[in-house]
Amino acid sequence: MARLRSDIWVAAYLRTCEIAGGSAVLRRRGAAEAGAIYIKIDLLQGDCRLLGPAPPGLDDEDVGRRRFAPMRNVETMPVADAEDRIRRELNFDSDLWLIEVEDREGRDFLDRMEG
Repeated sequence: MARLRSDIWVAAYLRTCEIAGGSAVLRRRGAAEAGAIYIKIDLLQGDCRLLGPAPPGLDDEDVGRRRFAPMRNVETMPVADAEDRIRRELNFDSDLWLIEVEDREGRDFLDRMEG
């Protein structure tokens, strides 16, 4: 199964967040076909979660599915640290997408995405 284009996946994710009662905005548009997608989840208390592309899985069930992993080995980080990490990623990959979710509970809504 082929993976969805980044622009289509992002549009579906933003809509999914809205339907689930979350607040999500596109902060940066990347390459439409295959730009890497990063998700910053602001907990609205000075901390956030930062998710980026997970390393490719070895499981055949993951073929075509976007997977995300924390960008640090901690659950949350200060917003300033996340912004610094995002700047470094942009220096490396100018085609990336950045979505920002505001959710006090830290929900990422990824469990609602099919592909």
